[in-house]
Amino acid sequence: MTPDLPDPPADAEEDEAAAGEGSVAVAAQPERVRKRPKPGERRVQILQTLAQMLEQPGAERITTAALAAKLSVSEAALYRHFASKAQMFEGLIEFIEASVFTLINQIVEREATGAQQAAKILNVVLQFGEKNPGMTRVMVGDALVFEHERLIARMNQFFDRVESQLRQSLRAAAEGAGSLQPTVDGNAQASALTAFAVGRLQRYARSGFKRSPTEHLDTALRLFT
Repeated sequence: MTPDLPDPPADAEEDEAAAGEGSVAVAAQPERVRKRPKPGERRVQILQTLAQMLEQPGAERITTAALAAKLSVSEAALYRHFASKAQMFEGLIEFIEASVFTLINQIVEREATGAQQAAKILNVVLQFGEKNPGMTRVMVGDALVFEHERLIARMNQFFDRVESQLRQSLRAAAEGAGSLQPTVDGNAQASALTAFAVGRLQRYARSGFKRSPTEHLDTALRLFT
């Protein structure tokens, strides 16, 4: 499944072939007008295609040559929109961050109890991976092994942020349950839930997207909270 990015025009073309020498114009035939992408549309199309390619078996390492061929453009055309392949992956990570944390912020605002917040936060992270298989390979780092180390560091920060929010929610839940050490309890539960989420996403990616990360989730959550 492709990420929920705006769909680029299907007939957008980047590299136009030069007209052959000595060609003769035919007055009765209207000139073909090639549509060019609007600003930003080609960037979106590149990221969508990269995410689609990551869904395929053995696609942990994708070359710019393969990506350009998939898009029917030259590698030079890719670099007019992204300075490097690492920057393309950064674009995917930005999409992951924006999508997931927008939903997490809404959960925190709407859910009254910390336990409910924690359960829904975990569900959002796992559902996002399930609906965006190619992005899951980025989230667990499989697609970043041969890329710049800062990309792995940034994905680690993503899960650190998830864990931080879980700590806040679970600390509040522990206080409400009368815990004598709500901070300790909340931190321990948040750490366990974050590790559980990463493990579920890794299993999903490494099973060829056959093992759903959300299977038996309600039962699993009862073991942690």
